[in-house]
Amino acid sequence: MTKPPRKKSRMRKDDYFSTALGSMVLGDSLEVLEKRFKPGSVDLIMTSPPFGLVRKKEYGNVDADKYVAWFKPFGEIFKTILKPTGSLVIDIGGAWIPGLPTRSLYHYELLIMLARECGFHLAEEFFWWNPAKLPTPAEWVTVRRIRVKDAINCVWWLSPTPWPKASNRRVLAPYSDAMKDLLRNGYRAKLRPSGHDISEKFSIDNGAAIPPNLLAIAHTESNSFYLRYCKENGIEPHPARFPAELPEFFIRMLTDRGDVVVDPFAGSCVTGEVAERLKRRWTCVDLLEDYLRGGVARFGRDEDFSRGDAPTRRPGKHFYKAFHPATTWNGHEGEPLPADGGRRRQLKTTTPAATKKKVSKSRRASRSLVTAEA
Repeated sequence: MTKPPRKKSRMRKDDYFSTALGSMVLGDSLEVLEKRFKPGSVDLIMTSPPFGLVRKKEYGNVDADKYVAWFKPFGEIFKTILKPTGSLVIDIGGAWIPGLPTRSLYHYELLIMLARECGFHLAEEFFWWNPAKLPTPAEWVTVRRIRVKDAINCVWWLSPTPWPKASNRRVLAPYSDAMKDLLRNGYRAKLRPSGHDISEKFSIDNGAAIPPNLLAIAHTESNSFYLRYCKENGIEPHPARFPAELPEFFIRMLTDRGDVVVDPFAGSCVTGEVAERLKRRWTCVDLLEDYLRGGVARFGRDEDFSRGDAPTRRPGKHFYKAFHPATTWNGHEGEPLPADGGRRRQLKTTTPAATKKKVSKSRRASRSLVTAEA
């Protein structure tokens, strides 16, 4: 059995677990945040709240049609405890209308409520693309083939004022091959047809590129210390963890060492783990003790935290390919579109080539069986 990690801490009486920089708290985050934080004392709230899904999950999600009203008290306390230069970053996935191939608007309604009723400003919207996402929902994507797979989460970056502190120099990305060619071969300054005036400064090599608001992070955790710890100690892992690279991007861009980072829907405390490594002060809150029990495994391992602010990296995973939409188009449209929009399930038709291949495979299997029996 894996032993719980030990870490020098400054434990408060209501802490579930703590380190010298932060603590996990078991409880209702509305109550905890109001009790623990003075107005204007937090630099970043980085969180992934329970999504407004149509089917209940074990981590306690709220129905999509009730989500905005449920979230409003959180928005109000977030606005109160954030510094004027602070930020609120919310990772939130979409949902499908039950039984229909159409999408809920709840996460957009949440954004509008936070802006119009709680007084937040939308600093910028980001989109987390998970290249490893499975083709879901299967009914619409792989069975009826009338939608494409949903592989994007919206990430709302909000702020109490229009001027939260931030620097994109903290999160620069490698140059693309096209940009490397441009820097190598030179670029002639000119006015583009779009009206953009590209100056000579465009050809200056700054060492790295300003990233877009599309964050490509494959969520492929399968054998982490956290999962092994949970398995060996009979703990149910949190089923909806986000990868450490996601909070790391925003903690780096929006906070300095010693700043205060809070996750009010902490789950297994990924945000706290990253904040600890980056030397930020942190508080993670969750209602379910099992998730915090597993989250304890994220702290106290010297091989991880001795790196200081070393980035979360996956060797060989610096790039993910996003193919041009027309890559496989061959000029043939194939079968006609379903006149009813896919309302009625169509039986799968087998092409002659596929039938021939299936028969051939069946014959090979039969021959193998006869040989084995002989």
